[in-house]
Amino acid sequence: MKKVVFLLMMITVLLSSCGEYNKILKSTDYELKYSYAKKYFNAKQYNKSATLLDELVTIFKGTAYAEESLYLLAQSYYGQKDYQTASQYFNTYYTTYPKGEYTELSRYYSGYGLYLDSPDPRLDQTQTYEAINQLQLYLEYYPQSERAAEAQKIMFELQEKLAYKELLAVRLYFNLGNYMRDNNFLSAVITAENALKNYPYSKYREEFMFYILRAKYEQAVLSVEEKLQGRYREVVDEYYTYMNEYPEGKYVKQAQKFYDYASKRITDVY
Repeated sequence: MKKVVFLLMMITVLLSSCGEYNKILKSTDYELKYSYAKKYFNAKQYNKSATLLDELVTIFKGTAYAEESLYLLAQSYYGQKDYQTASQYFNTYYTTYPKGEYTELSRYYSGYGLYLDSPDPRLDQTQTYEAINQLQLYLEYYPQSERAAEAQKIMFELQEKLAYKELLAVRLYFNLGNYMRDNNFLSAVITAENALKNYPYSKYREEFMFYILRAKYEQAVLSVEEKLQGRYREVVDEYYTYMNEYPEGKYVKQAQKFYDYASKRITDVY
């Protein structure tokens, strides 16, 4: 019996709440509507607050409520984990109010939200690039902020994701080899060299360098006669480049084999 009474009470509360919300939606008392938007926001009912604020930000343009309502709208979408929409509204906020009360927070959350929504490295990374861009702008504007260290850490994490995506491409090119008569070894080299330029401090640096050596070795082995000597010399050069940076690296034994093979086959003056 007590359970039945409790359930009835809960249903009554829910119906009352829904009735209240629907009544507020239809209201033309915008200040009242705004007070309820803030009430729902503070109660973490972000869907309700966003619905109300979507209407109010347009109505409140040029009023005392304009700035705060726009920021709350961005945070309402952020609270719903709709980070792309939230980022757009944060961007609108700090563009509209470059010296506003919530400008620093808007710049930070614009990038941080996109970071939270950054896709798997195998997918398109447009959002990751935009997150890095937003966080870079944040650091330029607020280099001494208490959030600066966290922003830098996140940027490095995102850059590592981009570096890993490039590494996946390098591995794929290498594994394809001369498939369909395409020189995928050359593509592997070019992709790895570009990655080293773009992400010089990546934890994948050694692997990029080794793939350059390995791909050039495979190119030499499969090369036509007139290109053999030049490509063997390239293998030797890449061996020294790798060994100078990683004399005790995890690929030293394999690198040594490539060097031994190539150096013994160089017949002209080196």
